[in-house]
Amino acid sequence: MNLSRRTLLFAAAAIPLTACEAAGQEINTTANEARYANSPWRRVTDAQWRERLPELAYRVLRREATERAGTSPLNDEHRRGTFVCAGCGLALFRSEWKFNSGTGWPSFTRVIRENVGTKEDLLLFVPRTEYHCAQCLGHQGHVFDDGPPPTGLRYCNNGAALRFVPA
Repeated sequence: MNLSRRTLLFAAAAIPLTACEAAGQEINTTANEARYANSPWRRVTDAQWRERLPELAYRVLRREATERAGTSPLNDEHRRGTFVCAGCGLALFRSEWKFNSGTGWPSFTRVIRENVGTKEDLLLFVPRTEYHCAQCLGHQGHVFDDGPPPTGLRYCNNGAALRFVPA
């Protein structure tokens, strides 16, 4: 296998950005997704998702895209409340778990574990843990092990994949 210098440099640069946290794997994805297996959100067609979601939310939730850093108004959301999936409204985060990670994406120290699923993401050639809404299977973001106490985790979420519901 012949790897170019560019490929090696890209992979080396990506390692600190994509360090995966084993604790993110502890979510019981099979049980969580089974809990919502009969949800009407699982029967929404791609065409229906396109109609009901804004373009960016569609690309993030249904195509696993990433919004540009620093563009989400949710970065500046500091009221008490709940962050829910923008696709189906399932509660994913409580406002007290949000923190300023300096990354440009809404970040949380924990997630409502029974409402998410995880899978390995190798898109950048380095294993990362992707998490998604267990009810509609909408992509939310990735979990990393560089967060603050008490968990040490950073659930790095696309703002376009969330809605905020004030308390």
